Amino acid sequence: MNGPKKLQQLLAVLFIFTILLCSCRKAENTLSTKQETSLPTIVIGSDNYPPFNYSGTDGRPTGIDVELATEAFHRMGYQAEFVTIDWENKKALLQDGSIDCAWGCFSMDGRMDEYKWAGPYMISQQVVAVSPDSNIYTLQDLAGKNIAVQATTKPEDIFLNQTDPDIPNINGLFSMQNRELIYPMLSKGYVDAVAAHETSILQYMSDYHVEYRILDKPLLTVGLGVAFSLDDTSGLNEKLSDTLEEMQKDGTSEKIIGKYLAHPSTYLEVENYEVK
Repeated sequence: MNGPKKLQQLLAVLFIFTILLCSCRKAENTLSTKQETSLPTIVIGSDNYPPFNYSGTDGRPTGIDVELATEAFHRMGYQAEFVTIDWENKKALLQDGSIDCAWGCFSMDGRMDEYKWAGPYMISQQVVAVSPDSNIYTLQDLAGKNIAVQATTKPEDIFLNQTDPDIPNINGLFSMQNRELIYPMLSKGYVDAVAAHETSILQYMSDYHVEYRILDKPLLTVGLGVAFSLDDTSGLNEKLSDTLEEMQKDGTSEKIIGKYLAHPSTYLEVENYEVK
């Protein structure tokens, strides 16, 4: 009789212990969640731009910029919230306070006087891609051709202004509000080439199992940064620059970028990069 009773008592004690342990863990998780949500929120405007920002399988924002922003602002005592914006309206949204900053593979070069910046936190190459069987092999071969770009990007500016002697006169420039539309235009033969961040082109090729040929010479190399309104007096851009530099030094940035891109260290060669 004593044996079964002792076993029942032991099982009862284990059951109670399990309940208490689960309750403690639930309480800890609840406390952690409350602490997270109690942090002031920084609203970050971005658009769909894999691998920097896109919706994951759970429908939540993910990508290089999302992870970098979440970690950086958490270190600064803020909670990062990404909202999808019309990228063409980013400056107006910053000025009216709809968003606190614009973060989405955003090139600083040529825009230093338009915003207050944090960064550069990465470097990126703007390149031209063509179909595998195209007779375009150099930038000079683009003469008289039609090219698709995303509106308000550096490639659009380069081809519109024609300030680079290596860039010939083209026949037509198609500026699309939605970046993902430029690739079907190339695949269907509506344009002869597309121009964008190399990382974005490689991601599209991987996601949709298509093949493009990227020209050897890039249009330019740019520094990526986080844009704040010129009227912003919070000093967050300077604090964010310091935090991103700290993340680069302690290896956090390389670890995050390495989840999405091969050879992540090559994108972090910002120390000697001078934004133009």
